[in-house]
Amino acid sequence: MLKAFKYRIYPTSEQSVLLAKSFGCTRWFYNYALNLTSETYKQTGKGLSRNEIIKLLPSMKKEYEWLAEAPSQVLQQAALNLSSAFLNFFEGRAKYPNFKKKQNRQSIRFPLLL
Repeated sequence: MLKAFKYRIYPTSEQSVLLAKSFGCTRWFYNYALNLTSETYKQTGKGLSRNEIIKLLPSMKKEYEWLAEAPSQVLQQAALNLSSAFLNFFEGRAKYPNFKKKQNRQSIRFPLLL
């Protein structure tokens, strides 16, 4: 059985800034990985797996220092979301994954800490 919790939060102005940075980093990483996967598929006929995308994170954090402002688990969840989107597309349950936009609903997922 899977369990999910939704919480309504009221962040302070400092926390709002940190959340906005996390939303932006996650959106940028998702779009970067989607573009990279699409280009790789066009060139080689094979896409990138979730683990291959996650392995790019340390080198990308060195190249793009602002990417380190977001928690690494949030960026890893973005890779998981992209992997799930491609799986749903190839199994005929959804359309091809779209790039994320700032105007749409912003969301990030943190792993459950027990």
